[in-house]
Amino acid sequence: MKVILQQEVPKIGALGEVVEVSDGYARNYLIPRGMAVLAHPRNVGQLRHAQEVAQAKKDRFVSEAEASAAKLDGVAVTIRRQADEEGEKLFGSVTNRDIAEALAAEGIEVDRRAIELNEPIKSLGAHTVAIGLFADISAEVKVYVVKE
Repeated sequence: MKVILQQEVPKIGALGEVVEVSDGYARNYLIPRGMAVLAHPRNVGQLRHAQEVAQAKKDRFVSEAEASAAKLDGVAVTIRRQADEEGEKLFGSVTNRDIAEALAAEGIEVDRRAIELNEPIKSLGAHTVAIGLFADISAEVKVYVVKE
């Protein structure tokens, strides 16, 4: 019996795949648990349509992310913080929220969760910060932390 998987099933297939399984396995296990539906032409058509819609949506997100990456590459922001007398360590730190606010002041809206900081910046100077926009698309922004 051919079924369309509604979720990943170990050793059988992934979400959206049309697979051939035994009649009893489909009737008694997969279909009652909502893990699969029968693969008749109507369901296959709905699956193909849903895949086309998902691909179009992904393509739109990729193009928007590439446009944002082009806009963000080469952008530099300056953040002022209090530092010790030698000017080496900050009193406090610069977080992804601070960077997002500095970018917003420049007119660039970025979600603070997209800013990839392993740990907060705790020293003065120039720092390169990556911003993840979509899957494997990212941009780099220069952040200059200067003494207030």
